[in-house]
Amino acid sequence: MKSDRSAKTPLHQQIAAQLRHAIESEQLSPGHRLGNEIDLAGQFGVSRGTMRQAIQALVISGLLVRKRGTGTTVLPGGITRPLHLTSMYDDLIDGGHRPITTVLDDRVIPAPPDVAEQLQLPPRAMVVHLRRLRALGGQPLAILENYLPADLLDLSTIDLTRTGLYEALRSVGVHPKVARQRIGARTTTHEESELLALEAESPVLTMERLTHSITARRVEWAQHIYRPDHYTFTVTLTAP
Repeated sequence: MKSDRSAKTPLHQQIAAQLRHAIESEQLSPGHRLGNEIDLAGQFGVSRGTMRQAIQALVISGLLVRKRGTGTTVLPGGITRPLHLTSMYDDLIDGGHRPITTVLDDRVIPAPPDVAEQLQLPPRAMVVHLRRLRALGGQPLAILENYLPADLLDLSTIDLTRTGLYEALRSVGVHPKVARQRIGARTTTHEESELLALEAESPVLTMERLTHSITARRVEWAQHIYRPDHYTFTVTLTAP
């Protein structure tokens, strides 16, 4: 790898592009530790500041992670998710990935007041409560929490470690059609930090989604959190 000072492309972008290619072509495999910034800068013949810019660009892209004491490490390829009404499980499978799901909770419970309001159910109506941890390549990606009217799914008949929630709904004739979604950010709780293998009070992406079926019934209220170094959302904008 080398930089070309005669090219119009800034040096840090050249280096980031070469490292990205090495990662995506698996010349640098997941878990590989890069040298320190000084050594890498020497290999490329650039300043330490330029090298830092290149590495930071790949950290933001979800290809590298920096940790104090262990340096910079190659991550499994970052997951980019389009903003369509699909499940995370379906998106990962369609992308050629093999997600691992751990079910943390799957019970029928009386609806908390805010859940009953979102799903337009009577107070204390019974709902299915699902909480799952999704991982890819040994790295946790997200904690998924969902509430659904209890009459929609029989938990004894589905295995959510092997299928996505929307596929399970479609299998019983419930077809998600439209949703209102809000994306934000916050810091993790102690439990979330442990589940996502993050340091205490790390930043995470948040997503809240209220989903309606093809019959206009409210069928899902979701509250998910995602590791921002592994996961991004994309949206296409058009002029009015």
